[in-house]
Formats: sequence, structure tokens, C-alpha cells
Amino acid sequence: MADLIALRADTHVDGTSRSRPAAAARPIGILQRAESFSDGVDRLTGGGETPLNLVIEDTLGPVEALIHGKPTLLFGTNNYLGLNHHPECVRAATEAVAHHGTGSTASRVAAGNHADHIKLEEEVAALYGRRYCTVFSTGFMANLGVISALAQEGDAIFVDAHSHASIFDACKLSGASISTFRHNDAKDLDRLFSESKIASARTLVVLEGLYSVWGDVGDLKGIIGTAKRHGALVVVDEAHGMGMYGDNGRGVTEMLGLEDMVDVIVGTFSKSVGVIGGFAVTNHFGLRALRYMARAYLYTASLPPAVAASARAAVRLIATKPELRETLWRNARAFHAGLAGIGLSPCAAAGPVGAIRMPGMMGGYAFWRGLLQRGVYVNMLIPPATPDNHVVLRFSVSAAHTPAHIETAIAAFRDVKRSLPNT
Repeated sequence: MADLIALRADTHVDGTSRSRPAAAARPIGILQRAESFSDGVDRLTGGGETPLNLVIEDTLGPVEALIHGKPTLLFGTNNYLGLNHHPECVRAATEAVAHHGTGSTASRVAAGNHADHIKLEEEVAALYGRRYCTVFSTGFMANLGVISALAQEGDAIFVDAHSHASIFDACKLSGASISTFRHNDAKDLDRLFSESKIASARTLVVLEGLYSVWGDVGDLKGIIGTAKRHGALVVVDEAHGMGMYGDNGRGVTEMLGLEDMVDVIVGTFSKSVGVIGGFAVTNHFGLRALRYMARAYLYTASLPPAVAASARAAVRLIATKPELRETLWRNARAFHAGLAGIGLSPCAAAGPVGAIRMPGMMGGYAFWRGLLQRGVYVNMLIPPATPDNHVVLRFSVSAAHTPAHIETAIAAFRDVKRSLPNT
């Protein structure tokens, strides 16, 4: 839940950056800086509940939980296909944990490759029609490992400004020169190429298929086309696209017919697959040893066998049960239409994840609390986790939601909106 209220200690609660002290000023200590940040959070919430300290007391199903002692609908968990409770996934995990134990205890380099790790990589590669797959312990680690392994000092990385924090952290770790281009702006990317002093062959372009803050689809055609015209390598993060987009559930790149132009696809198992973990797939023969180049793979404990087994079951369901996607999209369109019908405007077209802009920090917090009190859980995102210092409520829809769930959630949004005249 770390991105739900993603404040930084170098940022005011209102999203503005703290100015650095003048050279002659007395330095602010680490603890003093942290205390100032904590005080800001307390002022915002009145010392009460936040998305970071909220407790889910019990799980009642893929999209229902017990919070404050009462059943609550989950519209903020990214459980897009409801597979974390699917009988086949639960059975696979249960059998694996009973047979293989609870954890791997070390990295795959140290403790060896479990059979389910190898089979999971083979099955993800087959889903994506790629030769090589590397499985990481988290989606964050997948971006961290891939990008920091491919790029190094003397290289250039051009990254979409709305990209996930894991992408920016990976870029910093690589040591390469980093430049951002305006969100979904192929012309701005072209400008970066024209101004760059680094050869295009030593340039990495990174973007996402579906951006999880606004819920908007990336301009993959324009951006990938520009990158390839210049001869750069392209990495696309399909964390929020896997399982939902494309005829086979491979993501936005498949939906747009651009798979052959993408060098590496990165994804996660923590959304549609319903567990934890990440992966990277590629057809490049030269990247077959990517796992040995990625520190985030070499020095991280591998997925527990039970997680790998459950992920395998979920990947098979994604590949063979298109009705899961059909149900998700039916629910997503119904939820989007319901929000529009009560006068709320999501930031992007209907999709599995979306957001509604709030009128500032206090208004956003009040709306989030109001929904929770009415039994609906969503995410609250604030600067610097959001573009342009916006405060938003982010929601995600699942194939496991029923029409009654959607009607109940829309009614809660309507009631809160009426109680808060500024929204």
C-alpha cells in the first residue's frame, strides 16, 4: 500500500518541494526533517486513519473485506481478475506449500531453481510468444533489474514523465543520463533524440502500456515508432495491462499490434495474476542471460514455491479463459458510466483502473474517508505520486465485482459527493 499516500520526506504535504537551505544556513538533521514530515501528515489527517495505517481485519473474498468490523467493498486492490481467490490458484498454492514448505530462503543463484520457477518462466514466455523470460520476486524488482542492467554510465534513458516510481528508481540506479519526455508526447521524445549527444544505439526508451494514476493508455504507436526510427531499444511496462488488454491478455502492446517493435516487456504478478512477483520477456538472443546482469535478481530471495505455483495457475487461466477479461470490461464500463451519471469525471476512458481529481488535499481525504465510512475502499494518491500536484482518488474494477457491488459503490460515491459541496 506504499503508493496510496506516497509522500516523501523532501516534499511538503501540499506536494511542493522544500527549498534547500542556503550554504550558510544550519543544516536540518535527519530526524528533524522526518519529524517535520510526520507533523505534516498528522495535520492533514488530524492524527487519524490514513491509507497507510488502515487495517483490513479479515478477507471475505476477492473484492470484499472486513474493515472497522463491517463488510467493505474493495475498489482499490488492483485484483483485476479476482484470481487471488480462484479455486485453481488456491489449490495450487496449498499443495505447493504442503509439499515444498513456506519459502525459498535465498536467491535462485544461492538456493537453486525450483521446478515451479522454471515452469513459470516457460509458461509466461509462451503466453507472450517470446523466447526468454526472467521471473523476479516483485514487479518493482523487475523494472529495477531490467533497466539498471541494460543501461549504464555513458548511455541515455528517455522515460515517459508519468512512469512508475520503480522505473525512475531503476533509471537512477543504472548511472545512465536520464531525460523525461512529456506524457504520451512522441514529438517531445523526438526532441530528446535530436538534442542528445549519445548514440541512439546506446539509448533506452521506457514507457508503460497502461498508466495507473490516470488510468490512461499510453501512446505506444507514436512513442515506439519514434524510438525505433532513431534505432533505440524499447522497454514497455505492462503491469496494469497484463490479462486485460489484447486477444490473449498480453497487454496494450498486443492490443495495438506493436509487439514486434518492443524489445523487452516487463510485468508484475501482483495485479491480474493475484500474487506477488515480476517478469521480463524478450526475443533478443543477446538478452538470454539478463538474469545474470540484474542485481535485483541475483541478490533477492526467490519466490516461494507456493507463490510460483499459484502464479502458474493464474497464467493458465489468463491464457484460456477470455471470459474473465470480458466480465472485467463489462464491469469497468458500468462503473465508469455510473460515475459519469452522478457528475464525476474520471481522468481517462473506461478501463480496469481509473482516477477522479479531488479539490485539494483536505477535500480528497474527506472524500476517501466518506467512502470508507460507507463501506467502499479506494486509493488516495497525493503528490509527488501524482502528476502536476493533483490529488486523486484511484479506483480499480475486478471481474469478481457483481452488478450489485457496482451499484452499491456508485451510491456511496453519490452520497459522499452530495455531502461535500466542493466536489
